[in-house]
Amino acid sequence: MPNRLHPALIGFAVLVYLFLMGPLVIVFGAALSDTTFLTFPPQGLTLRWFERIFEIGAFRRTIVTSVEIAFLATALALLIGIPAAYALNRYRIQLPAWLSTLFVLPILVPEIVLGFSLLRSVAVGQSAPIFLTLLIGHTLIVLPYCVRVISASLASFDFSIEEAAISLGSHPVKTFFTIVLPNVRSGVIAAFILAFITSINDVSVSLFLTGPGISTLPIQILAHVEQFFDPVIASVSVLLMLLTVAVMAIVERTLGLTFLAK
Repeated sequence: MPNRLHPALIGFAVLVYLFLMGPLVIVFGAALSDTTFLTFPPQGLTLRWFERIFEIGAFRRTIVTSVEIAFLATALALLIGIPAAYALNRYRIQLPAWLSTLFVLPILVPEIVLGFSLLRSVAVGQSAPIFLTLLIGHTLIVLPYCVRVISASLASFDFSIEEAAISLGSHPVKTFFTIVLPNVRSGVIAAFILAFITSINDVSVSLFLTGPGISTLPIQILAHVEQFFDPVIASVSVLLMLLTVAVMAIVERTLGLTFLAK
């Protein structure tokens, strides 16, 4: 007879799913409530709070800024992280052991300390524009994820295949783009999704680096909560979740995430 799951194990799994999905259900319900204050379960259903998001100019600006910062920071982190991960795996014997730790420092250091350091050294010390300072900060906090995820993919790659291609006359750069990179494409996709989600939801670093006229969506949410307690906050949270799902769907459709996961 096939092994049957113990009822206690099934119950535990259900509790875990309720623990994970419960807050999302509450946020969705509060966003649809027809009241002027946050409440759950919703008292009536309406979509007017989603319309209200785009009526508030601050939310419109910060949504655009957050998406721009997230995409640019992720792109920069991948441009740095892919060669770094390749070098750390390809030349792991020749390179010093502490070099791999260097790329993990931004997540070992508390984000509040990192944000204050960037504020002091870049924003104030160098008088850099706010957008540039935000871009530098977000690139730093997502870079470790890119390096680590792509390194995990490269750890299982057989570099003798690359050496064989080079010995047969292929240029090293062409070999990297035609042999190495396609074999770690799933790792690059995973790094992109993880970095984008981390950037667009960041609060600690952005709190120090935003300024007059330029802010990110999570910081604007905090500012709104200080003055209002309406369902707009829940609607913005739902919008953030849908944006994350949309990015994952676009990546899956364009780069074949489902195929690569097989």
